[in-house]
Amino acid sequence: MLVSLRSDINWFISRPLHTSTQAREHLKRLLAYTRYIVVESLGSLPRSFVPGPSLHHARFIQLEIITSPKDFTKARDHQHLHHHAKKDAASKIEVATSTETVYIVGETVISEKEALAGINNGSLVNVGESTPIFAPPVAQPPKPTTTTSLQNLGAQFLEKSSSVASLANPTTTSQPPPPPKSTQAPKPSTSPSNPPSGDIGLDSKFPSGQIECSEFPSDYGALRLDYLKLGGYSGIQIVDDDFSMEESKNINTIRTGVPNDKCTEGAMCSYACPPGYQKSQWPDAQGANKQSIGGLYCNKDGYLELTRKSNPVLCVPGAGGVSIKNDLDEVVSTCRTDYPGTESMTIPAEAMPGKSVVLTNPDSSTYYKWNNMPTTAQYYVNNKGLAAKDACLWNCPCDENKPQNYKTCGNWAPVNIGVGLAEDGNNTYIAIFQNAPTQRSAKLNFNIEITGDVNSKCGYKDGEFTTDGKSTEGCTTAMSKGGKAVIRYYS
Repeated sequence: MLVSLRSDINWFISRPLHTSTQAREHLKRLLAYTRYIVVESLGSLPRSFVPGPSLHHARFIQLEIITSPKDFTKARDHQHLHHHAKKDAASKIEVATSTETVYIVGETVISEKEALAGINNGSLVNVGESTPIFAPPVAQPPKPTTTTSLQNLGAQFLEKSSSVASLANPTTTSQPPPPPKSTQAPKPSTSPSNPPSGDIGLDSKFPSGQIECSEFPSDYGALRLDYLKLGGYSGIQIVDDDFSMEESKNINTIRTGVPNDKCTEGAMCSYACPPGYQKSQWPDAQGANKQSIGGLYCNKDGYLELTRKSNPVLCVPGAGGVSIKNDLDEVVSTCRTDYPGTESMTIPAEAMPGKSVVLTNPDSSTYYKWNNMPTTAQYYVNNKGLAAKDACLWNCPCDENKPQNYKTCGNWAPVNIGVGLAEDGNNTYIAIFQNAPTQRSAKLNFNIEITGDVNSKCGYKDGEFTTDGKSTEGCTTAMSKGGKAVIRYYS
C-alpha cells in the first residue's frame, strides 16, 4: 500500500486487517516526525501451496520515510516488493530517506533474523501481497532534473504471487493439499511444440450463461493453457456455496484449484489472453481478507457467467507500447501473475529466438482495483531454453526434485519485470529487479536492456542491475505517453 498523506496514514492505522496493534502504535509514533511515509504491505503464497494448517502467518511491513521534498518519488528500487514502481526514473530529485522494516507474527514483532529463518524453513508464510527484502538497499540519490508529484502507480506493481489474508489465523479459507510431486522430474523442452496462441474471437461478445463450464471459451479470445491441467484455465478458485453475483459483498471461503481440478459449479475460472491482452472479468465481491478473485463464474447450473457484465468481451488490450525482443539463440518465457485470481505466474509471453512478443501493459486507471487502489503487472523472467509450458507455472518440471533454495524457475525465477501505465495516463513505468527473497542468488543466463523512448538506461548485465551504467539493486525507467519501449534479451 502506498500512503502519501496523513489522512491516508490514519486510515491505514485504523484497518485491523493490515497490521497488528503493536505495529499501529509504531506507525502513530512515526507520524510525529515524518512528512511522508511509504508503507508496503507484504504478502503470502497462493493458498494451494501453503504447507499445512499449523503454519504461522506473518505480516511484513516496510516503511520508507521521505523527509524533505514537497513533490517526491520513491527513492530506491524495489527488490520483489510488489506494490509500486519507483519514480526515481521519472523524477530526478534528491531526497533524504531512511528505511525501517517491521516483522510481525500475530501481535508480536520479531527480528529480521527470526523472520528470514522462518521463511527459509517454511514455518512462516507472508500474509498480504508480496515478500520482504532482508537487508534493504542503501538509497541512491538520483540526479536532479525535473520534479513530479507522487503518483499511486498501483497495488500490484512488482507484485509477489500471493493471496492476502488477515493477521489473525484465518478460519474462513479452506486450503487444499499441495499438488502431488512426481518421483522423477521430466526434462524441460528447449522449444515449444505448440506455442500458446489465441487470436480467435477477441472482439466477440461472450454469451453469458449459455456455454457449459467444461467448454473452455477459446472462441472468445481466451488462451487455452493445457499444461496447467485445469481444463485450459489459468487458475480456479472455488468460492462460498452461497455466493451470489448480485448480492454477495465479499467472499469468505476460497479454495484454489490444483492440477486435474475442473471448472465446476461454484468456481471462479480464470483464463489467459494473447500477448498484449488481459482478462476483463472479476466479480465485484472480492476476498473478505483482501484476496484477489478473478475469472468467469461457473454457476449452479454448470454454465459460465460474466462477472463484469458491463464488459462482455473476455480479453481487452493493455495500454501498449512495451515489447520483448529475444536476441538469444533459445526461447525465453516471461510469465505474468494471474491477477486478479490465484496470483500464480501462469500467463505466458513466450519469445522465440530472434523474435519479439508484446508485453501486456495494464492501464492503471481502468484495470482491476485492489482495495480501491489501481494495479499494474508483474512478470517472472526465466532462464533461456524453457518453453512456456515448462516455465509459466509455480513448480517447474526442471526443479521438481530440488530443494527450494536450488530452484530457478517459475516462482523461483531469478528476475522480475514490473510494467504499468500510471493512473494519470502520462507515463508507463518499467522495472527490473531480483526476485528476492524468494530467489536471492540465482542469475539469469542472459542479459537485459530496456531501449526506446525511455528516460534512463535500465539494464541487467552479468547478474547485476544497472541504472545509467551504474550498479544498482534494481532499476526503473519511464516511457512517456505514445512512446515505445523494448525489453531486449541478449547474450
